[in-house]
Amino acid sequence: MNDKLQEYAKLLIRVGLNIQKGQTLVISAPVECAYFARMCAEKGYEAGCREVVMNWNDDTLSRMKYLHAQEEVFDHVPLWRRHFFNDYALEGAAYLAISATDPECLKGVESGRIVRAQQASGKALREFNRLQMCNGFPWCIASIPIPSWAKTVFPEDGEEQAMEKLWKAIFSAVRISGDGTSVEKWEQHIATLAERKEKLNALRFRSLHYTNSLGTDLTVELPEGHVWEAGDDRTLSGQDFIANMPTEELFTSPLRTGVNGVVYSALPLVHDGNIIDKFHFVVKEGKIVEAHAEQGEETLKAAISVDEGASYFGEVALVPYDSPISNQKILFYNTLFDENAACHIAFGEAYPCLEGGQQMSKEELKKRGLNDSITHVDFMVGTPDLSIVGTTHDGREVPVFENGNFAQGI
Repeated sequence: MNDKLQEYAKLLIRVGLNIQKGQTLVISAPVECAYFARMCAEKGYEAGCREVVMNWNDDTLSRMKYLHAQEEVFDHVPLWRRHFFNDYALEGAAYLAISATDPECLKGVESGRIVRAQQASGKALREFNRLQMCNGFPWCIASIPIPSWAKTVFPEDGEEQAMEKLWKAIFSAVRISGDGTSVEKWEQHIATLAERKEKLNALRFRSLHYTNSLGTDLTVELPEGHVWEAGDDRTLSGQDFIANMPTEELFTSPLRTGVNGVVYSALPLVHDGNIIDKFHFVVKEGKIVEAHAEQGEETLKAAISVDEGASYFGEVALVPYDSPISNQKILFYNTLFDENAACHIAFGEAYPCLEGGQQMSKEELKKRGLNDSITHVDFMVGTPDLSIVGTTHDGREVPVFENGNFAQGI
């Protein structure tokens, strides 16, 4: 187990972030994951980083705050926190986020408090968020198990067995088998994604049409000059990194006002410490005009009302249903994994997936038809029978997905 943990930490630092000598490393982690955060810090120093700076968080304290703190707290972000994120981002520091939380840690919390905290954070950390979306610095999100999360994924098992099962699932998803070959496996995986990305970019679709038996019937127009991206990224200064580990997706940004129809969720969504399940959106001219859920509807409606852009879409991502994560047949209750088990769409902020988009200002991106928001929330739409048909600018229809997987030739 220790060998796998060491390999995982090294993979995140050397491949996920591709840390450079003299670069500051910022690690955000739950206090329960301190042992692994220390391993990552050690690998960072071994790689020659300038300094490791920690940002700790804790589910229990977060819940206490949202339940009991005074009202004005949720409209304010301390100056030190603004500087912590914005200044390191401007410096070009590398950010590692260890994502591990109880999927229902904020269950029962008044949604208005959560929305106000998001709005305050979005304004205070706008520079950090802008630089993250345009790859102004290298960043990587990864996960390790904690007991509350493991028990949600495997409710029939005891805590120890649930933790073992979740570790096994995570190691499989990030291609760690204990033989020290994870770097080579990731190089091959990224090369495969890049090959498919070039095929999609060559087709230059005008729109995508999604249908499945859940009831999804959604047309997504794509902006002129859009580009598809894959799991590997490059900062504005030329530093390669992988933002999500695991990653199986190819993604681009939709035209803000060009999404129409209805779209149904394929998997539950964990958002703001709550589970949202069996939900769907009705969309007209890009805007979500109706939102319904069998579980967590209040949380869902709050999520799309954080600001004006939260009710529009910012990403469409293609993930084959027959993928390494999906084939584990595990509902992770963690978007990092669940979004890489199925095609997904995000409401909120758009990635600058345009030719030359990383160098464009917010205003330029908006003029080109991309959405602007302080939020970005992925939800899963992929099913075994999902069909996606692309229409090119000359009116040709090209199958992109058939029966939940990439069509032949894509």
